[in-house]
Amino acid sequence: MDDTYKTIQSEAQGLYKEKGSRFLAFAFPVSDERQIKDLVNKLRKKYHDARHVCYSFRIGFKDIYSRVNDDGEPSGTAGKPILGQISGNELTNILIVVLRYFGGVLLGTSGLTNAYRSATIDCINHSQIIEETIDKSFEIFFKFEQLNPVMRIVKDESVEIIHQNFEMNCTMSLRVRQSCYQRVKDRMLKIEQLTFYEQ
Repeated sequence: MDDTYKTIQSEAQGLYKEKGSRFLAFAFPVSDERQIKDLVNKLRKKYHDARHVCYSFRIGFKDIYSRVNDDGEPSGTAGKPILGQISGNELTNILIVVLRYFGGVLLGTSGLTNAYRSATIDCINHSQIIEETIDKSFEIFFKFEQLNPVMRIVKDESVEIIHQNFEMNCTMSLRVRQSCYQRVKDRMLKIEQLTFYEQ
């Protein structure tokens, strides 16, 4: 289906060691850039003695937004290999941060690239990868007498109820996977005196 995506269930960690240097990797499920800034800042504070805090993230579905940060490492040796593994595993809504503790021996650009890539691979291998659906939300307003046909559609189409209020004038906030959205909308609009609002 074109309305699913792969991400991670929860925070995960990975580790790679090379010539005394340690590369600690952290993966987080994220949905917007504000979360990323907070998570990176928290790691910077917690691991304040790390030499570099490099990261990459990928957010979105069809219109995917990604960014890399080498944090002082030679350009392209840190953020890019992290992003390469995120993309290669077809993951989105994910942030991976790799912290480096310098071990006293220079690794060179190819060594650094391999180290950041390897730490990321270990981190992804320790992650629980899940498949999620891309959903659309909407609201409907209707008379109480129309509750039965509305609930029939909700049940038939596996529509998720976010909020509901059943009085003389009923309101429902609903969510359904994107591939079913237009069909659900068309069915709802066939119900008399029902008002449909896209979100």
